[in-house]
Amino acid sequence: MDRTPHILVVDDHREIRELIAKYLVKNGLRVSTANGGAEMRGALRGGSIDLIVLDIMMPGEDGLTLCRQIRQGSDVPIVLLTAVAEETDRVVGLELGADDYVTKPFNPRELLARIRAILRRAGAQSKPTESEAKRYRFGTWTVDTIRRVLIDGTGEESALGTAEFRLLTAFLARPGLTLSRDQLLDITVGRQAQIFDRSIDNLVSRLRRRIEPDPLEPSLIKTVWGEGYTFAGVVEVIE
Repeated sequence: MDRTPHILVVDDHREIRELIAKYLVKNGLRVSTANGGAEMRGALRGGSIDLIVLDIMMPGEDGLTLCRQIRQGSDVPIVLLTAVAEETDRVVGLELGADDYVTKPFNPRELLARIRAILRRAGAQSKPTESEAKRYRFGTWTVDTIRRVLIDGTGEESALGTAEFRLLTAFLARPGLTLSRDQLLDITVGRQAQIFDRSIDNLVSRLRRRIEPDPLEPSLIKTVWGEGYTFAGVVEVIE
């Protein structure tokens, strides 16, 4: 079975799709392309995709809308293609669960480096050994670290994005310890991604909205002013 990483490039500009696809194939990756949301969904149904390169500025269903749709049922890594001036879109994209972004115009080598870095991190965590396979329980929540799902008190499951999963498990593995933004950046996206530190605050805010009874008055993920964040809940590890 061919386990060459399979990349899906979603962009409404044919020239950009073909440029990216040609460069990635030349550098040893498999590539499928999609002209927009409908073709993207067809590609996701039709085969195993390891990472999506997703343009934000598309007519009809834009990249942020598609990112939100993907995250409702999948944690496949997403790299956004954004315009230089659209910082708000980049922040929103990270809040929605994107793993990284590259600004246009971009050097294909930079995009390839970002893709490879994300695939390495995803591959390192995608197959935990039996001894590492755990569930964490806190409050009414359970996290299944094998399937990367969050389970509420009624048994309903929801998928965790890659960065979201790494952030939450980093906290659950170190309850009571204060983790700096730099530490959390290393754990969630890696320093080589060069994402601005503010992305950690955005990611923490998104996670709080999922697990806190009152995200505006968090009782689980506490801010330690001037230092970082700490997980204040009681954590049970289930082997």
